[in-house]
Parts: sequence; C-alpha cells; structure tokens
Amino acid sequence: MKKAAAAPHAPRTDADDDALEHLLAAVDVHIRRQRRMRLDDAELLALDAGAITFAYVLSGELQMGLAGERAERLPVGDILLLSGRGRGTLTAHGPATVLLSELDLADEAAHLLSLLPDHAIVRSFAELEPAAAAMLPHMGYDAEVQQLAKRGGDFVVCRMMAVTVLISVIRAWAAGGCAPEGWPTASSDPFLDRVVAAIHADPGREWTVETLAAVGAMSRSAFAERFRLRYGRSPAGYVTAVRMRAAQDLLSRGRGISAVSRELGYASDEGFSRAFRRSVGTTPSAWRSAHRFASA
Repeated sequence: MKKAAAAPHAPRTDADDDALEHLLAAVDVHIRRQRRMRLDDAELLALDAGAITFAYVLSGELQMGLAGERAERLPVGDILLLSGRGRGTLTAHGPATVLLSELDLADEAAHLLSLLPDHAIVRSFAELEPAAAAMLPHMGYDAEVQQLAKRGGDFVVCRMMAVTVLISVIRAWAAGGCAPEGWPTASSDPFLDRVVAAIHADPGREWTVETLAAVGAMSRSAFAERFRLRYGRSPAGYVTAVRMRAAQDLLSRGRGISAVSRELGYASDEGFSRAFRRSVGTTPSAWRSAHRFASA
C-alpha cells in the first residue's frame, strides 16, 4: 500500500528534490469530470479505470476497495489518488460527502503517468498541504449551482485548481517517504528531463533540434529518436504544445496577442495566430474572450 504514513527512506538528496521540482512543474491536466457527491450509508461508488482520480473526503467516512489490496478507511480530511491503472470502489460508512475529480494528463505531460503510484492515500491532507486543501471545499459544485454561477474563465480556474491539488498530493506522497528509492530520477531519463525543463523554463526561445540535443548532451539523431520514443512526438511538436499551453495561460490573464506572440518567440502575430488556431481550434482573440479571468 502506497500511502503517506509509510516509513521514510534515506534522506532525500538535492538531485531528488530537483527531479521532483521538474516533475511537478511539468504537471498539466484536462478535467474529465469533477463532482461533489453525497453518499448514503453503505452506498458504493465505482471508480473507473483510465483516468487519474483524486477523492477527498469532505464529511463522514469512506472505505476504499482495490483489487488485491486490503480495504482502507478514509475519514474526513484524507485524500486518495489513483493513477487509472486499475478499478476501485468507495463505500460510505454512514452519510458521507466526497469530492471526486477525474483527470487526464495534457499531451505534453503524458510521460509523467508512468511515474505516478498506482494508488496513494495522504492522511490529514489539510495539515500537510493547507493551501491546496483550502480550495477543495469550493470545487465540484452541483451542476445546477455551477450553471447559475458560471463566469468567463471558470474552466481555466478549475483546471488550475485541479493541477494545484494534484501536485500537492504527489508532493505529500513523496515527502511522506512512500516513493521508491531515488524516485523520480530512477524512473526517468535525466538527459531528456534536462531538455524538457529547459523548454518549460523558456518556451519562447528559438529551440531547434540542434540546440535541444546540445542541452541533453546528445547527437542530433540520437536525441530526436530518443525524444520521440519517450514522448510520442517530435521535439518541435512538444515545443509547440508547451508554447500553446503558455499562450492560453497568458491570454486568460488578459495579455495582448502581440505581447504573447513576442514572449513566445513568434516572428509575427499572424504566425502565432496560425499556430494557435492549428493547435487549439480557434483564434487567440476568440479564445481570450471566452476564457479570460473575471476582473472582479
């Protein structure tokens, strides 16, 4: 059972912390479904395979069931993380309320799935991660309430909140001594990790296969093949995906199209707009109008 109460390994090194920092910085998700559910005594909730899921007990007590694992009680304040590699259930012990968030990793973060635990329980999450836990009671409102309160930018805010909670759960799990020895460096490619960290740190740089290969200390041909095998896309495609995610975040904050275009390294607004439309399916101006944060 992978949970935050496990006995700690040897003290973490600076390399471990750097690797964790890079992993957390790369996390990005799309929300499949996010619900706040009220369960009656003995009511069973099935957790589907295929989605990263976190379940936070808002009130009452639940029991988690996973194939091949001992049943675990989850009192109020505990949070469960599932990677989606198996099915599970939650059963209420008395009336209970749970926030259930089902997520998919964004394309540029899909390689992180192999680094996540099959399942993890973080006990007393609010004590370990108070900032993230403070958001949880405000997530997953009923559909009727969401419709009444809907404002421009709501789904961007919800996605960012879900990312914050997910990285906080991963951090608490790792800090509790539950991660395998040397994780995540033992399961990753440090040379490609260095490349990806550089792209995320400066997406507007004029990245070429040659400059990226140099960051990873590899030849051009070896780097391109190694990168595609791990990430399922070309280095140029990955750079574009990171730029488009950065563009959406900047536009949602009201930044002008020309300013975003320059910051992300495009030679012209027209070139940026074409790339954005190919990737996102709409123009930057239309996307900003639909998703800009409320100014209140």
